[in-house]
Amino acid sequence: EDAQLMVTAVHAYGSCNPGLGEGSDYLKPLELFREKEVVRMCAPMVRYSKLPFRMLVRRYGCDLAFTPMIVSESFVQSAKARDNEFTTCDGDRPLVVQFAADKWKDFADAAELVAPFADGVDLNCGCPQRWAMSEGYGAHLISHPELVADMVRQACSRSGLPVSIKIRVHQDLRQTVELVRRAEHAGAAWITVHGRTVKQRAEPASMEAVKLAKESVSVPVVANGDIRNEEDIARVHQMTGANGVMAARGILDNPAMYAGYGHTPIHCVHEWVDIAMATGVTFTQFHHHLIYMLDKVTARTEKKVFNTLTSTPAVLEYLAENYGIT
Repeated sequence: EDAQLMVTAVHAYGSCNPGLGEGSDYLKPLELFREKEVVRMCAPMVRYSKLPFRMLVRRYGCDLAFTPMIVSESFVQSAKARDNEFTTCDGDRPLVVQFAADKWKDFADAAELVAPFADGVDLNCGCPQRWAMSEGYGAHLISHPELVADMVRQACSRSGLPVSIKIRVHQDLRQTVELVRRAEHAGAAWITVHGRTVKQRAEPASMEAVKLAKESVSVPVVANGDIRNEEDIARVHQMTGANGVMAARGILDNPAMYAGYGHTPIHCVHEWVDIAMATGVTFTQFHHHLIYMLDKVTARTEKKVFNTLTSTPAVLEYLAENYGIT
């Protein structure tokens, strides 16, 4: 029954990316690390890194995309949660599904459920939101390396997929070193390091912390934080030796950043409109992505107009009149 429920969700959009249909060749995560000097990733982002946006960034040089964080306990227990939280399609590869978990069984069960439809699973050890930490999820786990190791070990064994972790750094970097080493020993395939502590938000990400993690393990390390353009990628790679980079706000602002664009080109905006109309995204999702994409190319007075639009027809009319997008 669970497998059938998953199949229903997975094939909701069919073959979503011409040229990447079912059975076509693509590099899986560990192959990407072997083949590329720097693997370019789209971060897991609540509400934003859903299938339609993943479809867009894959057209612009994104090597590996993550789902938004999914709470493993509800995912395992509820068919409705599975249908709501996980949708993919034939061309949505390579794909990593990120879970929040505080028990090894929940994480392993969830990993096993998505295994036929994904190329990896990731344990969120970085979410700093109060609700997540109070539940024992996210950045709460950076102080519990043995639990993280247990979850990684069990998910590896049960799913057969590569298992990664995404962490924030501890104020005491010795604890970060202990965490990444234990995760590696438990079988983590790679480790993503967001170079900020739980309490930091807008402060510059610490690439020294990323470098320390990289020097502490032999598995690939991915740098996250302040990745917005090719110059950032080159700088971070040189500073840290990281095997990959992961962008969040940078790729929201500019889904074409990995293709070398300094800001979102209009043809990328046009493609987002086409994808959104074809897949039936909610108005809120459609509009919010456009607000991010157009932020750098729209005057302040125009932003006030665009950002307060309240319907899809109004947005489409605005884009047609101001950008020639029809």
